[in-house]
Amino acid sequence: MSDNSSIFSFPTTTSHKSLATAWLTLALSSLIGAGLVVLLIILARTPVIHDLIPWAGSFKTALVIHVDLSVLVWFLSFAGLFAVIAMPKSSVAAGKVALWVAVLGALLITFSPFLGEDAPFLNNYVPVLANGAFFSGLTLFVAGFCAIALLLCFKHQEQQQKEKLVVRSGVTSAIIIALLSVVSLLYTYLAIPQELARDTELYYETLFWGAGHILQFTHTQLMMVAWIWLATVITGKPVAKPGLLLLIFIIGAFPAVLGPAIHVIYPVDSLEHRLAFTDLMYWGGGIAPLIAGVLVFRALLTNKQISNENRSLRLALLYSLVLFGVGGWIGFMITAVNVTIPAHYHGSIVSITLAYMGVTYHVLPGLGFKRPSVVWANRQLILYSTGSLLHILGLAWSGGHGVQRKTAGAAQGLESLSDKIPMWIMGLGGVLAVIGGILFLVLAFKALSNPDDSN
Repeated sequence: MSDNSSIFSFPTTTSHKSLATAWLTLALSSLIGAGLVVLLIILARTPVIHDLIPWAGSFKTALVIHVDLSVLVWFLSFAGLFAVIAMPKSSVAAGKVALWVAVLGALLITFSPFLGEDAPFLNNYVPVLANGAFFSGLTLFVAGFCAIALLLCFKHQEQQQKEKLVVRSGVTSAIIIALLSVVSLLYTYLAIPQELARDTELYYETLFWGAGHILQFTHTQLMMVAWIWLATVITGKPVAKPGLLLLIFIIGAFPAVLGPAIHVIYPVDSLEHRLAFTDLMYWGGGIAPLIAGVLVFRALLTNKQISNENRSLRLALLYSLVLFGVGGWIGFMITAVNVTIPAHYHGSIVSITLAYMGVTYHVLPGLGFKRPSVVWANRQLILYSTGSLLHILGLAWSGGHGVQRKTAGAAQGLESLSDKIPMWIMGLGGVLAVIGGILFLVLAFKALSNPDDSN
């Protein structure tokens, strides 16, 4: 697959296609595991239904596995796909080793509730099960990702055109930020005071706080890469000059590199440390995506002739822009610790996921597989996006009624009809989003099982 007007050039060697397909398959497989537990979470929060089934402690365990698979493993596996795209041919063999380490880690995370103590902690960013299998899986997955990331950063890269250098800069900056996040995690692990009891939610909250905030900039950078990639493919021309695109990626990466300074200035268990990372995300996380979003949206508006095969890409891109905007708007509404917070970050998560769905539909033919049905891809994107929007708005509405996050069943305190209606909307939207997500996986795996002999 090649398009001279695109700022991306997809790999054409068989080895690259094989490795890229493997990382994409890992990413998609993580969503299967996440989807198996997400219905449990949604139903546990839905009025009336939650009274019919004794959820007990399974809600928290399901939430841990769902978040780690649907955010950490899904996003970083897709980042691995981006890294392979930008990687030189000489790194492919080592990339396969990194892949299998990551696969083993993902499997251990998925099955960890059955391999050790069921002790869930719902700390932010990387919730954990305090058992050996979970932490072994987490360590292996992160190690596999770091290996593919280091291969991208340090292996020689062939000479590229200026436009392609822009894209590689966006991918590389995101990968470097992810490595910086791992360094932050290791620093925090060594710096946590011994008196802070291990295997408590406060301990894990402190452990992942700085690293989790830094990692969000990786996801934002790659979301912008996906936006620019899709917009360029759809319109047939770059959305802006290379210099401006490089500047956007620099603006997006700059707050993340300030993270280590926070570690130096404030103790990792201090309130100042916590607030500094919060402010870093609050003030620095939205500037670059806002600029990129405006450029991409303008490019779509000025290009009204869209080929049929690109209609799904445009739909994914537009919905991604909308969900990111809604999630950001809800973020400014947060005034207390309630379900407005997950409404905010679900907007961002769904936005990134939609961008990656669009990229998936685009790269499958380039990997040697038949393109999924445009009609069904459009239906899937509408279901997933509409459901996600209802889910997020229902949560935000419930936050106004004081419904607490990380609760389910009677603990939510849903007494009046006005309390229950927004959570019913949340439940309906969640179910629609799950159906849309399942349909995405069906279309993607059907394509992966259907090689295009003409390619």
